[in-house]
Amino acid sequence: MADMRTSVPAELSRRAVLLGAGALALGAGTGTGTPQAQAATFVKGADISWMPQMEAQGRIWRNGAGTAQDLFTILKGYGITAIRLRTWVNPSSDPVHGHCAIEETAAMAVRCKNAGLSVLVDYHFGDTWNSVGVQNPPAAWASMSYSQMLDAMYDYVFHTMNVLKYNNVTPAWVQIGNETNSGICKPVGSISRPAQMTGLLNAAYDMVKHVFPATPVLVHLAQPQNLGSVQNFLNAYRDNGGRWDITGLSSYAQGGNVAPVLDNMHTIQSTYGRPVMHVEYGGPLNKPTQVRDSLRAFVTGLKSFGGLGTFYWEPEVYSPFATYGSGAWDPATLRPTAAMDGFLNV
Repeated sequence: MADMRTSVPAELSRRAVLLGAGALALGAGTGTGTPQAQAATFVKGADISWMPQMEAQGRIWRNGAGTAQDLFTILKGYGITAIRLRTWVNPSSDPVHGHCAIEETAAMAVRCKNAGLSVLVDYHFGDTWNSVGVQNPPAAWASMSYSQMLDAMYDYVFHTMNVLKYNNVTPAWVQIGNETNSGICKPVGSISRPAQMTGLLNAAYDMVKHVFPATPVLVHLAQPQNLGSVQNFLNAYRDNGGRWDITGLSSYAQGGNVAPVLDNMHTIQSTYGRPVMHVEYGGPLNKPTQVRDSLRAFVTGLKSFGGLGTFYWEPEVYSPFATYGSGAWDPATLRPTAAMDGFLNV
């Protein structure tokens, strides 16, 4: 992709531009259509952020008939319409725990757009994995005060959104933080410092909206089976003036655990007045029919109360690339397992 543009002019990367006499028009934005229109129907999606690293190692994917085929084409055959892509601030080159800087994320977003797929951008606000149990700031931000980190957040999100815009990609959704039950960029943005946590996330929200005014912004919480943990964050965020459009939730629940999680998702949606989106799902590779049936239950249940969609987390991964045990590709045949059938006919 020789014409891929991976940087933006320096004058677009500073908060000063935003604060100085409206140098960029709020209505600016390019892409494949109105994000709200793309999100108007139930979304079936997948996070395939590992795809480029797998390709670099020569990994391929076969369709259900056993024929090697483009991964995007295979996924679209299951009704997938959207791809979730994580991005890290200054990641390492580790093939599993690195990559996903904004330049690589933008390159993947262009590929998704060219394949006719919408994109959900997932900010981790770290140099590697941040999740429900870990919320470490990027190394370059670690010694910053709150004021300094706030400026860094403005600059980072403003710059990275402009990288996407510069490459003619309008994200259908942007997720500010990953499984942020305990806050972000701890300790500065810890939930124990709710005003600072909210300030950092609002800075991210505002910069997304400055570059892409029509793009919905998600906050993302893990473990909706633990309703109190999710509500603890959302109460603190709301009460301190937090801004968000969609509540993103992770759940890998299986079998009989799906129904109570769906009940909690419905409660979260009705309590906070924002639609929910199930942005991470997966299940044991060695139990594909169970995973299929549970996925089908999630899709059906979410549709019943107006949930926006379900994303499978890294279904394309197979060993020996990574030891992740909740993918949906058979490492022996390189074909999708029955788990992916959960997207069909629902």
